[in-house]
Amino acid sequence: MKLLTIAIPSYNSEAYMQKCIESLLPGGEDVEILVVDDGSKDRTGEIADEYERKYPGIVKAIHQENGGHGAAVNTGLEHASGLYFKVVDSDDWVKESAYLTILQTLRELAGGSTALDMLISNFVYEKEGARKNKVMKYHHALPKDKIFTWDEVKHFRKGQYILMHSVIYRTKLLKECGLKLPEHTFYVDNLFVFEPLPYVRTMYYLDVNFYRYYIGREGQSVNEQVMISRIDQQIKVNKLMLDYLLEKKAEICRRPRMKTYMINYLEIITVISSVLLICADTEECLEKKKELWKYIKQKDALLYIRLRYGIMGNSMNLPGKGGRKISVEAYKICRRFFKFN
Repeated sequence: MKLLTIAIPSYNSEAYMQKCIESLLPGGEDVEILVVDDGSKDRTGEIADEYERKYPGIVKAIHQENGGHGAAVNTGLEHASGLYFKVVDSDDWVKESAYLTILQTLRELAGGSTALDMLISNFVYEKEGARKNKVMKYHHALPKDKIFTWDEVKHFRKGQYILMHSVIYRTKLLKECGLKLPEHTFYVDNLFVFEPLPYVRTMYYLDVNFYRYYIGREGQSVNEQVMISRIDQQIKVNKLMLDYLLEKKAEICRRPRMKTYMINYLEIITVISSVLLICADTEECLEKKKELWKYIKQKDALLYIRLRYGIMGNSMNLPGKGGRKISVEAYKICRRFFKFN
């Protein structure tokens, strides 16, 4: 069995995927690299095959009809033989020194008496044109260099969340919790880090800047204008997160700190949905915003009150055109401060 499986969802990635794969090769025989060619129309599939021929037993090329990012992650998980599982997008890469530290830590923990469910590390926003890159760290919220549980998790700051770039899951946990991401849907990375949480008992935080998250490429899914054009998919993910939280409510409530974290995560996703709908500045999108908040209220009145009347919920629901302008300006300030795209 391999120590770590790394899935690389790839669609028309010929211009940058080699940098991603090359950054993962220093893991050697301990690592299984699955390049999932999601119905690409360029040389993505050929490049994946070339790496498989060059590094047999390490790189495996998987070809499928286009199903979107979620379908590619699902395929990677289905084929994973590693004890642990990581997703690295094809336009991102990893820092070698941090990578080797993570692999050494996983080796040590794999031989221990306590099974590790989730390893967390830092990631870096590699933003196009930025003078200084923002590093997402968790040392204020999580104990370092030890196995810990939810009872030891402290308060996360606003704008500080465990994203797909931060996590390595135990593969068996992902399979046992039945994780299956929607196909032909963007922004499912939020579901990837959200749905397994009720099954996570043990965690480990390494304060190393491992994952390099590239943002700023034209047409990228996290580009604001692209997100507005795909707002229905953002809303779909938002609602799926809400539905899942309520489905697992009894179990989640037994661990208060996990409950707080998951609700706060849902809050920021709902705020992002709301501000994008405001930024779209159409009657149709303003109606969709009303419908989203109505959906939350109908699903759970108490959760609605918590989300709607918190600071962020209030700021996204200021009345009138002037109120919407204030909401957008507040969002822009947060975007500059937290360095997200």
